[in-house]
Amino acid sequence: MRFLVRCGAVMGSLWLLSAGGAALNVRVLVASAPQLTVRLPVAPAAPAGPLSAPLPSTLAPAPLPTQTWTVGAAGGGLTLNGQPTGNASLYLPPAPGQTVEIAGKTYRGGVQVRVQSGGVQGINVVDVEDYLRAVVPAEMPASWPPAALAAQAVVARTYVAARLNPAAPYDTCATESCQVYPGLSAEKPQTDAAVNATRAQVVAYGGRAASTYFSSDSGGFTASSAEVWGTDLPYLGAKTDPFSAGGPRARWRLEVPLSRVQAAAEQYGARGALRGVTISKLSASGRPTELTLTAAGGTLKLGGAKAGGFVRALGAPGTRLTLGGLSPLVMEGSGSGHGVGLSQYGALGMAKAGYTHLHVLGFYYPSTSLGTLTASDRAAPVLAQGPALPGLDLLAATPGAPQ
Repeated sequence: MRFLVRCGAVMGSLWLLSAGGAALNVRVLVASAPQLTVRLPVAPAAPAGPLSAPLPSTLAPAPLPTQTWTVGAAGGGLTLNGQPTGNASLYLPPAPGQTVEIAGKTYRGGVQVRVQSGGVQGINVVDVEDYLRAVVPAEMPASWPPAALAAQAVVARTYVAARLNPAAPYDTCATESCQVYPGLSAEKPQTDAAVNATRAQVVAYGGRAASTYFSSDSGGFTASSAEVWGTDLPYLGAKTDPFSAGGPRARWRLEVPLSRVQAAAEQYGARGALRGVTISKLSASGRPTELTLTAAGGTLKLGGAKAGGFVRALGAPGTRLTLGGLSPLVMEGSGSGHGVGLSQYGALGMAKAGYTHLHVLGFYYPSTSLGTLTASDRAAPVLAQGPALPGLDLLAATPGAPQ
């Protein structure tokens, strides 16, 4: 790889577009460590004379040899195999069919390595559609119906489109803090098909990519963005979700020992022996917006995100629940995750009932439109807003009755 061997590709800024302007790339932080191993394919040199006869079609082409680099940091710059490069950032652009191994995992596309806090960040630079080929099967079982997988593909594409930012060192990460992105090994034919079938489709609102939050199971009632995060978005409201009924966490019950409740309460600021935990305020979706912790040292109220954080600290898979007792504290609830936006088990239910992925998106993100994401000659993608996504009348939205 010429740029690494000669250390001649210093990145002042990384554009979202490939050299030819045809691909829309996303930069994914996939590794961060004192030093990283990067393996790159080495392209064969062009022959000096006339081309030889092609190999018979029955013979598979030999795999390209690879070159391994140990990338470290010293004196504010990168080192390659222990030798200083004089650069704080190096970049191998993505090319069609190219893969790269970063910290033991193989990814499509190219790689940027950069110094950060005395260590090295490995950033996979990959076409957004290739990125989704690994994200969708990591976020939803590939065995699920095509309509559910297609909805997840659009949601995932929209999620990352809203985060493309050429001014930042990278756009997104590869963990649950962003979207899970395991690389090439996660790809499946069924989810590849879903990505291809929805190519460039995004959920749009007001001419921009919508905030397509999603969770595992709404528990029969979606949560609003206002009650969970304090941000009121008109297409992320609380409403009945009759499709989320068949998940493994549709109904659950936990008995939490007092010792664990006491420890959690102290972490949230309670003083002295705990005497009671009650829900003092409930949202329209049936989730606590305020908890009251009564202890020997006084009464403590936990509101907003702290209320949900407290019950999750006790092991609750979701926050749509009731509380009872104290020793043990009995938590009974439904659903899994924060409940905002698309419910994955709800998407499964809708797909089984015959709804399309557009119906799924229209139900969980009402008042939004189907947009198209394209590259441009600028350092940002273009989003063309299309038709409104179909809505569902809940009174008529019964299994077997797609609209």
